[in-house]
Amino acid sequence: QVQLVESGGGLVQPGGSLRLSCAASGSIFSISRMGWYRQAPGKQRELVATEGRSRSTDYSDSVKGRFTISRDNARNTVYLQMNMLKPEDTAVYYCNAVRVATETGVKDYWGQGTQVTVSS
Repeated sequence: QVQLVESGGGLVQPGGSLRLSCAASGSIFSISRMGWYRQAPGKQRELVATEGRSRSTDYSDSVKGRFTISRDNARNTVYLQMNMLKPEDTAVYYCNAVRVATETGVKDYWGQGTQVTVSS
């Protein structure tokens, strides 16, 4: 069974920084793409950033230049460094792993979410 375990959320003042981590556990052969989505109250879940195994990245326009995604393929872990945080970044952040290959097949997975609150 594959699990995504997130950590690093919390409360931070505007202009501050946080680093999120997400580790995929289980008997994993490979993961095609890992990334982060977020959902603010009353809004739909939206893409924040993703990274493929070949290091190709995709960012939401709203976080470009402020957030950086990175990935450790050997540890099946993805990170999100968030700088210059704004109140509008407040949301639950979800880790996503796409096309996770195990001995039972290929499937996508989501983490349980971690709260990020940007407020003075």
